[in-house]
Amino acid sequence: MSHVSSHSAHGQSPLRTVQVLGGGSAGSSAHVRSLAAGLVARGVRVTVCAPAEADREYGFTGVGAHHVDVPRSTDPAAVSALRAACADADLVHAHGIHAALRAALALSGRRVPLVVTWHTRSEADGARAHVLRLLERRVARAAAVVLGTSSDLVDRARRRGARDARLAAVALPAPRPPAEPVDADGLRLKARAELGAIDRPLLIAVGSLDRHRGYHTLLDASRAWFRLDPVPLLVIAGEGPLRGVLQRRIEDEELPIRLIGRREDVAELLAAADLVLLPSRWESRSPLAQEALHARVPLVATAVGGIPEMVGDAAELVPYGNAKALGDAVVRLLADPERRQVLRDKGARQAATWPTEDETVAQVLSVYDEFTRLRPLV
Repeated sequence: MSHVSSHSAHGQSPLRTVQVLGGGSAGSSAHVRSLAAGLVARGVRVTVCAPAEADREYGFTGVGAHHVDVPRSTDPAAVSALRAACADADLVHAHGIHAALRAALALSGRRVPLVVTWHTRSEADGARAHVLRLLERRVARAAAVVLGTSSDLVDRARRRGARDARLAAVALPAPRPPAEPVDADGLRLKARAELGAIDRPLLIAVGSLDRHRGYHTLLDASRAWFRLDPVPLLVIAGEGPLRGVLQRRIEDEELPIRLIGRREDVAELLAAADLVLLPSRWESRSPLAQEALHARVPLVATAVGGIPEMVGDAAELVPYGNAKALGDAVVRLLADPERRQVLRDKGARQAATWPTEDETVAQVLSVYDEFTRLRPLV
């Protein structure tokens, strides 16, 4: 798609945008890099406000964006730095609730359109949940438009008072092609050997070891495949505050599970897996679910958030927190190679319906044009 900014097309100076990065999740950071690359290619000036380590990891400057080191904080110094970065912006696009709050504070008193993308839903309980609702309401009302990555996030933004909220699915950035040809079967066998799953089924889960990921339910569900011969191995890749608690459970209950920490080779792990498991309490457009379907690996996931609308009938969906349903689904799939093949084929077809990076950039740019169309000539 070759959508060019209407400003350039009508002889105006290039559209000047500022992208404000929020909590630094891998999904939103990768999206900002993808968006920056696509916008720059279309003649848009892009400044990315994010901590220096985010630029080192995601390479915003490498795709032609200008990077400004702004810490993830609402203290006066951070807001002041963000205000300076936005001084000549035609439009500011904040990614995540906390980034949007900082952007709204920085733009206070200025008539600059604020676009907000809600990538995910923050989790909080008790008094913090009340504060979070107030924060979401402030952000929703400050935004010219809220772009939700799943329908339930769009509904949430509307409930919080957004004057305009729309679905804007974020594409999973395409993996960078290997420099040299790879032996896929060889890599798969190597990964399985390193994990200790040469002669047994391999189940993979990926994600931070946090409460909302549903790992305690997953550990409970693993008892369902104790009776299988050979016993499947479950490997969980990720780090987080529950590491110690989960490891103690695994050892005390002698569960066939390995915690392998944060990994950079998730694509290789998925390619080696027989099944991918996603037991979360809530997900928007889960990168893991997308990667699993792209990789043609059968997925068992909870029917929460944006998962059902994203995967359709191309995955086995179970209720959140139901260890029996999760365990039974795994056992059933492992015993049914034909069903696994059906899910692989359906997954590939479903993945082909998702927006590409190019389509995502074009949609965002059309939103920008809508809110900056009347920008005066320079």
